[in-house]
Amino acid sequence: MVAAARPVGVICALAEELVALEAALAGKRASRRAGVRLIFGRIDGKRVVLAEGGVGKVSAAAIATLLVERYECRALANSGVAGGLDPRWGIGDILIADRMAQHDFGAVTDKGWRYFRGGQPPWPGPVTDLYFRLSPERRARLARVLAGFALPPLSAAITGKPRRPKWGFGTIVTGDQFVSSAKLGRRLRADFGAQATEMEGAAVAQVAERYRLPWLVVRALSDRADGQSIRDIRAFLEESGRSAAMVLTRLLPAL
Repeated sequence: MVAAARPVGVICALAEELVALEAALAGKRASRRAGVRLIFGRIDGKRVVLAEGGVGKVSAAAIATLLVERYECRALANSGVAGGLDPRWGIGDILIADRMAQHDFGAVTDKGWRYFRGGQPPWPGPVTDLYFRLSPERRARLARVLAGFALPPLSAAITGKPRRPKWGFGTIVTGDQFVSSAKLGRRLRADFGAQATEMEGAAVAQVAERYRLPWLVVRALSDRADGQSIRDIRAFLEESGRSAAMVLTRLLPAL
């Protein structure tokens, strides 16, 4: 298949994160494979395969591989919500990952925990760069696509007063842990310079890099990764997921 005609694979963990993307599809058809709901169609004329992949790195990596191997996807994207770690970013704001790392991948030693890059053997010796990174060229291209773009105002339930969510680039970390601890959140920010944490994005980036494909992770902040996270994500999941989908939809042509 000609590369330009191949679809983009878009992975969301939860149905609530997928609903706005599914609503944007033209020529929609659905099927199931490996227990996962797949939806095929076009967004702004571009072929996409949406996948409700489930929570966690294994689920995300398995579905990412399926999308590449069986459906010949030419790029992989991940959309959904995340816990905010940086007080400069509020609930409802959008982060586009320009760096991704797995915060729970490493070695436990008598001297403590040591991070490794996802997929790197945790042997003694130098640690390679911890991050999966957007190239400067792709980051600049995405920024040009979003220049002047404004999201709709957030509801009062999220902000307490009218406010348009902002968007920007930042570091997002991934782990098989729902972070509901301000203490852990502070450590992740200190150790990685992270603005947000979630449970799938770095796995999608790792699979994409294995296949030498472009990747994109877009996350809306639904909570602050603290003791209130369980309550907040349930309250703001749908609206935050919708905002992330708007940004991802706009960026798809740049992939």
